Amino acid sequence: MLIDVKEVAKTYKLGSVEVSALHNINLRIETNEYVAIMGPSGSGKSTLMNILGCLDTPSVGAYYFNGEDVSGLNDNQLSGIRNKKIGFVFQTFNLLQRVTALHNVELPLIYSGFPSTKRKQLARDALEQVGLGDRMEHRPNELSGGQKQRVAIARALVNNPSLILADEPTGNLDSKTGEEIMVIIQKLYEQGNTIIMVTHEEYIAEYARRVIRLRDGLIK
Repeated sequence: MLIDVKEVAKTYKLGSVEVSALHNINLRIETNEYVAIMGPSGSGKSTLMNILGCLDTPSVGAYYFNGEDVSGLNDNQLSGIRNKKIGFVFQTFNLLQRVTALHNVELPLIYSGFPSTKRKQLARDALEQVGLGDRMEHRPNELSGGQKQRVAIARALVNNPSLILADEPTGNLDSKTGEEIMVIIQKLYEQGNTIIMVTHEEYIAEYARRVIRLRDGLIK
């Protein structure tokens, strides 16, 4: 069992008003599952994604990641889990514009303290894996949208994480390029990776093996 969410709720305070984003969520995800999370705007899917990715903590309830209760960890402890065990792929790519694709992919390894030679080799291998071996020295402004997302996927892979979280991975891409990215994500799943993907597109969710639907902070 990679993920076990038990009776999780999340409430935000906006001034004197409390906004409830999630209500008593129970969810289990096994290692090497491919799950899509769907729901309309305001359904709580981004909040759930942030909790699963250790970017946020529940107001109540427990979240076990790889057997460890991470619900009450502090920011530094959560950061350590994110850096070593979770790879993120974002809709907006989140690449550093002034450095090469290779250096962008190296970044998680820098934070983990890998020596330079080892970092570069692992980053090269990850870029080769997503078909960008010939674009390693290019900066993001020299790459297409699809190539930028491949760099982001390579960066997510480079630490050999337990979980890959993809938040609207095709949201900024045309449909043909989006399908190419989904083929790459499908291959990662087939290679044994656990993948959770947030999307509002039904045809993208169809790539997953299980779809979780949220509405008004509840799993439907």
